[in-house]
Amino acid sequence: MQAIQLENYGIENLKLTEVPTPEVGENEVLVRTTAVSLQYLDLLTVENSNGLNIPLPFIPVSEGVGVVESVGKNVTRWKKGDRVLIPFVTHWEAGRTTPYHNALRTGVQTSGTLAEFTVQPENTLVRTPQNLTDEEATSLSVAGLTAWAMLVTQADIKAGQTILVQGSGGVSLSALQIAKMSGLKVIATTGSKEKEQKLKDLGADEVINYKDFPQWSNEVKRLNNGTGVDITLDVAGNETIEQSILSVKEHGFVGLVGFMSGSKLSFDVFPLIMNYIRLQGYSVGNAQELGDLVNAIEKNNLKPVIDSVYGIDQTQEAFRKLKSGKAFGKIIIKF
Repeated sequence: MQAIQLENYGIENLKLTEVPTPEVGENEVLVRTTAVSLQYLDLLTVENSNGLNIPLPFIPVSEGVGVVESVGKNVTRWKKGDRVLIPFVTHWEAGRTTPYHNALRTGVQTSGTLAEFTVQPENTLVRTPQNLTDEEATSLSVAGLTAWAMLVTQADIKAGQTILVQGSGGVSLSALQIAKMSGLKVIATTGSKEKEQKLKDLGADEVINYKDFPQWSNEVKRLNNGTGVDITLDVAGNETIEQSILSVKEHGFVGLVGFMSGSKLSFDVFPLIMNYIRLQGYSVGNAQELGDLVNAIEKNNLKPVIDSVYGIDQTQEAFRKLKSGKAFGKIIIKF
């Protein structure tokens, strides 16, 4: 089968090559990949910026969708031709995560989705929403699920609340859409004048350019009648966490979902303690939550935001677009 293999660290070393097609176990499903989408973790892995030192050669990328090609003899839930979302945490079916669940992640501990075929467990595959194309659906298993699990499961969002979303990456835009679907007021941040209107067009009630307001927590409160928001998802880590904490009100929720500006955090804990703020780290969710997200997407006809679509032979170009930080929405690679 064809696959994109990382032969040495670096975008320039992503090569289209032939590798053996994986064999299917009794309780497994062979999925023919149709599309994948890129996330920041994939870039860190390819450049080894996260220090994981993944053994090479390696097939990267964590998000993807496909069609069932064949099933193991004990599989009853799926049949050839079914459209499915490829899981990120491959063993996490439901409930809270455990060391067993956390041990295997697609595109990190196991081969990624940039391959013509992958083998997946029967019990953590989730059907693709009927109202979405494969390109639209490919970001759900990581970006979409992270936003859903954080907002619905962890923050327990309710209509009438206010949320601050940060930037225009996959998790933030998914959070914006889920929040609007759920009846929340949305304040968004961006560093791009061009993206300000795009965020408003997507449903943001207010947009703050953090280059104009470096201490943007003050502007958040000004736009929210002098008080902090109920919820924010911090996607950048080191450079944004303090402003995130200052942006929420008493008993507010700060979800830690990213580390684009660094994973070593340094901030004043005084406002965190005095305002009873909940600081919650979280990484994606389980298959049951992904199924709930799929149902919500179908009922509300929600459409994930796509920045651009590349062919498999344009993989290096797609990764360079991701690295540029200029994307608005997901970058897709289509088989």
